[in-house]
Amino acid sequence: MDHSSVTLLTDIALGIIFAALAAHAIRLFRQPLILGYVLGGVLLGSHFGFGLVTNEQSIELISEIGLILLLFIIGLEINLRDLVKMGRSMFTLGIVQFAACVLLGLAFFRPMGHGLGDGNFDLLYLAVALALSSTLIVVKLLHDKFEIHTVSGRLTVGVLVLQDIWAIAFMAFQPNLLDPQLASIVKSLGLGAVLLLASFAASRHLLSRLFQSANKSPELVLITSMAWCFAVSGLAERAGLSKEMGALIAGMSIAAFPYGADVIAKVSGVRDFFVTLFFVSLGIKVPAPTWQVAGTSFLVAGFVVLTRLLSVVPTLYLLGSGLRNGLVTALNLSQISEFSLVILSLGAGYGHISDGLSSTVLSAMLMTSILATYIIKYNDALSRRLMRALAWAGVRERHGHREGSLPDPSTKKDIVLLGCFRAGKALLETIEERAPHLKERVLVVDYNEALKGDLESRGFQWAYGDLAHPETLQHLGIDRAAFIICSLSDTFLKGITNRRLMKHLRHMAPAARLIMSAEEKHEAEILRREGAQHVIVVGKLSGMHIFEKLTENLGKRATFP
Repeated sequence: MDHSSVTLLTDIALGIIFAALAAHAIRLFRQPLILGYVLGGVLLGSHFGFGLVTNEQSIELISEIGLILLLFIIGLEINLRDLVKMGRSMFTLGIVQFAACVLLGLAFFRPMGHGLGDGNFDLLYLAVALALSSTLIVVKLLHDKFEIHTVSGRLTVGVLVLQDIWAIAFMAFQPNLLDPQLASIVKSLGLGAVLLLASFAASRHLLSRLFQSANKSPELVLITSMAWCFAVSGLAERAGLSKEMGALIAGMSIAAFPYGADVIAKVSGVRDFFVTLFFVSLGIKVPAPTWQVAGTSFLVAGFVVLTRLLSVVPTLYLLGSGLRNGLVTALNLSQISEFSLVILSLGAGYGHISDGLSSTVLSAMLMTSILATYIIKYNDALSRRLMRALAWAGVRERHGHREGSLPDPSTKKDIVLLGCFRAGKALLETIEERAPHLKERVLVVDYNEALKGDLESRGFQWAYGDLAHPETLQHLGIDRAAFIICSLSDTFLKGITNRRLMKHLRHMAPAARLIMSAEEKHEAEILRREGAQHVIVVGKLSGMHIFEKLTENLGKRATFP
């Protein structure tokens, strides 16, 4: 084995070891693991670390393999059928957000010295890079907060998917930026379209059979997927496109068919390995920080947050989705995408950008990724503060379009369910199964408009209500309720606790029986002392039910050995 091979294997081993150690450390601070991978690379590099990896060829090879696999995985997660179902308002938001952020970037950074022409596309690359948000980080954080299926969560994910499409479109134009002739651009688009159609046709008629026959052999599915990725990448390079674009098309052609989910599950291990190497290679390239880079990174991070608010909030407000949904969606998107680093990496390879731009954007990405952890965690509290600030300027939430039909005073709606999440949904399902005659007496109050269509089609009445401001519940007529049930524990309540909510409810509906929720036994006892007739401790309830089933079956076994 020659020396270069030994060096490459050593560099890869060091990359994985340092990435693992840094990721464990970063997890203690509840930060995204991607930051740990980059930190591992920083510690390995010679600019700011121990200088253990210095072979530029090894670094570039690791980076290129990781980049191809990363784009293949991104392609696997883009389902074109889901795009078609997103609706006009979602497409409008996706177009306005990206276009507005790019234009604002061009206008804001031009006076700072980033120019166009003479092969220098720093300004254009910077504007596009800052218009994209991180799918990996946002989806993970929203999933952990159980907010993926809220209105703002769906809007956020929709924008992220469309951002990936704009990034793909920009990547198609990248090779022709130095020679932007119409014929060259049309040729690239034509070749890309042919490759896309051919890949989809082969995926449907050839890969589907291969995956079906190899379904019981995970390693064969994995190696077939990898072979498909590199085969399409090679064809793309032969056609004059980039290998990375080919990897993206390969992933998209698999995602369009039912076996896509199975492939994603089986290649996840390889994905994580090479994605780790890609971010380690980025960390190795990070230069020693200077005050100028730090200052520029802070400026870029602030610009990203501001442009998300300026592009998303007015658009959603005018589309009728509400001020709060606009603010939460904008806050969710306030970071820089890993796709931005891919675009900059390709731009550096084409010689389009200066050496310092990638370092500046990488530093800003790390900064916004750290901030994103806290911004998304406290997005509700931050949005409410911004709403109060906007109210002083005369911009207020418009509830009229979201409240739904108010309860008819002549109709008895004496069972009021506040918040419809897991326990609340289980209650409604039980009513449907065991006491359907009660459905006409139930009023569901929640701020998640995504629930409205489903609940009303099942015979329940939904009304908009923000539990953090209980006074807004008065117009719903809950003073006539016989039972008021809060199915949300303090973890899932936004801007209020069960104790504070109960005090308001006792004042608004003194005759109602209050059923509240708690996570711990001692909190349940406090709620009972302060006026709750019943308190649901979900964990205890589940444990009791499991115990009943266990003893029931043990009894049967004792009777029938």
